[in-house]
Amino acid sequence: MKNNIIKGTCVDISSEGKGVIKTVYGVIFVDALLLGEEAEIEVTYARKGVAYGKIKRLIKMSKDRIQPLCPVSTACGGCTFQNATYEYELRYKKHKVEEDLKRIGHLENIKVNDAIKMDDPSHYRNKIQVPFGKENKRVVYGFYKSNTHKIIPIKGCNIEDKKAEPILKEIASLMEKYHIDPYNEDYRTGIIRHVLIRTSLSTNEIMVVLVSNVDTFPGRNNFIKELTTNRKEISTIIFNVNKRDTNVILGESEKVLYGKGYITDEILGLKFNISSKSFFQVNPIQVQKLFGEALKLADLKKTDTVLDAYAGVCTIGLLAAPHVKHVTSVELVKSAVINGRNNAKLNNINNITIKEDDCTQYINKETPYFDVVIMDPPRKGSTPEFLNALLKIKPSRIVYISCEPSTLARDLEYLKNDYQITTVQPVDMFPRSFHVETVACLQLKKR
Repeated sequence: MKNNIIKGTCVDISSEGKGVIKTVYGVIFVDALLLGEEAEIEVTYARKGVAYGKIKRLIKMSKDRIQPLCPVSTACGGCTFQNATYEYELRYKKHKVEEDLKRIGHLENIKVNDAIKMDDPSHYRNKIQVPFGKENKRVVYGFYKSNTHKIIPIKGCNIEDKKAEPILKEIASLMEKYHIDPYNEDYRTGIIRHVLIRTSLSTNEIMVVLVSNVDTFPGRNNFIKELTTNRKEISTIIFNVNKRDTNVILGESEKVLYGKGYITDEILGLKFNISSKSFFQVNPIQVQKLFGEALKLADLKKTDTVLDAYAGVCTIGLLAAPHVKHVTSVELVKSAVINGRNNAKLNNINNITIKEDDCTQYINKETPYFDVVIMDPPRKGSTPEFLNALLKIKPSRIVYISCEPSTLARDLEYLKNDYQITTVQPVDMFPRSFHVETVACLQLKKR
């Protein structure tokens, strides 16, 4: 290695979408390097046989390499695959699930279907959280450069709803007009920390959340009046106060300044009210495919009883309810339980019971029987305690919705002696990123 420059060929893609080069010095992970490409790599960080680098010069280029649509894709770092064809990205996501099943779950003969693609993998995000700052005495907004507090200014993001950009531009202009300083992360001064925008695909409603370091600011009423006059598409505005020195964006205290304080969207014909803090899938087009696939694999019957575990706001439980005898949704977070109950009322769904409880403790206390369990755990996956509880009540079918293939693989291995894995279906919920959602269906083995 000379001057931290090394030549190599990409032989694999890591779980985070980085190119993998194997050398006598160890493994080098390289941003934006595609499978089969040869390049000169500048090593930027190294320790204990593992290094990270960036492309200095491409020697052999992949046929899947394209010119990024986003001019700041390299600097921003929010998208992994802006420089690759969508077909390449989909192949990678299928491969990622296959490799995790083999390497982590020791599941050798499980067929993984091709990832369900998005017809147009752009401008899909219905929720954005944008920090504001100052550059050359002008208010700017964008995204933090990876592992820094430096804002990369943007003028339109390729994966965000197009309706967000004009609103962000208007807010920046009004901040300058009303002398409202953006928050400074280093000095903990200023007023506006972030702006959160949520959009509805079905109703075209738009929510704007101003996240502030202070309880109010001079001229706030005039600011809101002018913002809603100039951007009439805004449905509601919420003022959220976050005074903590934290990476958590939203604070506990908030006030509705304009509109009703929530927006409404639909999934597979059901309506869902979305507040500033509600969990709701960020890709409203692909979520129809994700939950549609989960319901199809569950093979629901009118006589079935269903457990919706790790229920969140009970989205999948509410979607399942019209097709079955009864659904029990179990969720530990109180605010999510309240959202779920409100959405059940909104859709006039009466055959669902929503419990505020830990799903493991609920099963162990009640020992109920369910024909089907639909589980959608967080990225860290399930727990041995919950999986043991499942093995105790032995539902006929389990549908596992996962946002992390490695923990899915670990949990499937735990269940494989009692359950046959019949389907593994990746769904591309987050185009241009390395993330992949997966739905797995398990059938109880006959003894």
